[in-house]
Amino acid sequence: MRQGLNHTFKGILSILTLWILTLAGACAPIPTPTPASTATPLPVFTATPTHTSIPSPTPTPQENILSRPRYTLTAVLDYPAHSLNVQERIAYTHAAEESLSEVWLVMDALLYPGAFQMDSLQSVTGPALKDVRQERIWIKAQLKTPLQKGETLELDMAYRLNLPARVAQEGLRPQVFGWSERQTNLVDWYAYLPPYIPGEGWLAHPPGYYGEHQVYPLSDFEVNLQVLGAPAGLTIAASAPESQRGEWYTYTLEGARTFALSLSPSLTHTTRQVGTVIIHNYTFPYHQNAGERVLNTAAQALELYARLFSPYPHQHLAVVEADFLDGMEYDGLFFLSYGFYNLDNGTPAQYLVALTAHETAHQWFYGVVGNDQALQPWLDEALCTYAEKLYYETYAPEALTWWWEARVKYYQPRGYVDDSIYNPHGEAQPYRAYRDAVYLNGAVFLDELRRAMGDEAFFDFLRLYVSENQGKIASARDFFGLLRKMTSVPLEPLLQRFFQFIP
Repeated sequence: MRQGLNHTFKGILSILTLWILTLAGACAPIPTPTPASTATPLPVFTATPTHTSIPSPTPTPQENILSRPRYTLTAVLDYPAHSLNVQERIAYTHAAEESLSEVWLVMDALLYPGAFQMDSLQSVTGPALKDVRQERIWIKAQLKTPLQKGETLELDMAYRLNLPARVAQEGLRPQVFGWSERQTNLVDWYAYLPPYIPGEGWLAHPPGYYGEHQVYPLSDFEVNLQVLGAPAGLTIAASAPESQRGEWYTYTLEGARTFALSLSPSLTHTTRQVGTVIIHNYTFPYHQNAGERVLNTAAQALELYARLFSPYPHQHLAVVEADFLDGMEYDGLFFLSYGFYNLDNGTPAQYLVALTAHETAHQWFYGVVGNDQALQPWLDEALCTYAEKLYYETYAPEALTWWWEARVKYYQPRGYVDDSIYNPHGEAQPYRAYRDAVYLNGAVFLDELRRAMGDEAFFDFLRLYVSENQGKIASARDFFGLLRKMTSVPLEPLLQRFFQFIP
C-alpha cells in the first residue's frame, strides 16, 4: 500500500492486501444466518440462577426510565470455558397512543447454533407474560393484559451464552462476537428492545449476509461483570469507564445505542485526552507504532467532528485492535482489524488512518444520530466514508489525492446509494456491489452535493441534520426534507442520479 497504491495502483498487491481492501469500509460482519423456523414456544420460567456477591445496581433516576429503555446487566464470564451467565433487567415505558400486547426482544446470539440458552423470563412490573416464543433472532413475549401509554414494563431475564469461536467462513466476512486465542468480544450480547413505531410495531429486521440489520434506540446501561479464570494480564476495553468493587467491574453508560466489551491478555493500553474526552487505545504489543498512529488519528478526528457536527456526547472512547479482518463500530467503542495495523506504512496515505477516521465518525452517524441500518445504511456509512475526506482535508492534505484514488475511484463505484443490505444485485461479489454503492458512491454523492451547495451551506446542513435528529432514528425523509429547506439549488437532477427513492 505504499507507492503501488498511489494514483494508478501499479504493481501487484498481495492476496492479504487485496482481501483487506475489499473489506475496507464495511462495518458489518455477519455469520451465516440460521434458517427461519416455525415459531417454537418457550416456557416462562420463574426461577432464576443466582450468583454470589452481586453488586447492587445504581439507583435509576425516574426521568431516565420514562424517556428510554434501561438495561441492568449482571454477567459472569468463565473466561477459559468461553461461557457467560447473564441476569438482565429491562425497563421499558410505552410511549405510543395504542396499547401494546406483545414485546419483542432481539437476541443476536441466536444466529449461532447452541450459543444461547434462556433459563427464565418474567415480568416484575406491569402486565404478566402470557406466552413466550422464539422466531429466528427474536424473542416475542405476549402480555396477559395490554400495556397502555405511560405504563412501565420491567422484565427479568436469565440466560447463558456459549461464546462461539471466531472462525472465518468462505464467502462471508469475519464475525466480531465470540472468542479467539487472543481476544474475547462481547458485542450485541444481550437482549434488547428495537424501536417501537406507532401504528407499525417493532422495528426489527432479519440478518443479511453483509451489513448491519440492527436498529437501536437510545438506551441506558448499567453493566456488572465478573471474570472467572482470568488469564494473567487481562485487559478489558469497554464502551464506558470502569469502576471496580472487589471482583466486579461496573460500567454505566447513558444515552447510547449499544454497550460492547473486549477482553484480552495481549492488549496494551494507552490514553489521550481531547478536551473532556479520554480516548483509550488498545493495541497488540507488536503494533505499538501503528497503535500510536491510530491514537493520533482518533484524537484528531474526534476534535474535528465535534467541531463540524456536534460535541461528542460521552467522556470516553475506546479504540480496540481487533483479532479479525474487519472494522466495526459500537457506541463508545470501535474495532480496527489487525490487518490494517500489519500494513502500516508510517504515513497518512493508508487504510489504517482512513478507517480510524471512518469508525470515529460512527460515533456521530450511528451513535448521536441513529438510522435503520438494514434498509437505509447510507445514512451512516456514506456519511462516515465522506467524513474520511474531511479528515484528510484538515490534517493530511498531502494524502488527499491518495484517498480519492485508493479509497474511492479505484473501485469505480456505481449503484444506487440507497441500497439496502438485502440487495445483492445478482452479481458475483454481492458485498462488493453493496459497498461500492452505499459507501463509495455515497461519498461521491456527498462531494457533489457539497460542490453544488457550497461549503458554508453544506456544513450548516450537516450540523442542523445532526442537531435535529440527535437521539432519534433518522430517515431519508428527514435528510432530504431538511436538505430542501437549506438550499435553493435545484437538487432533483443530482438526487435522481444517485437514488432509487427520493421522499
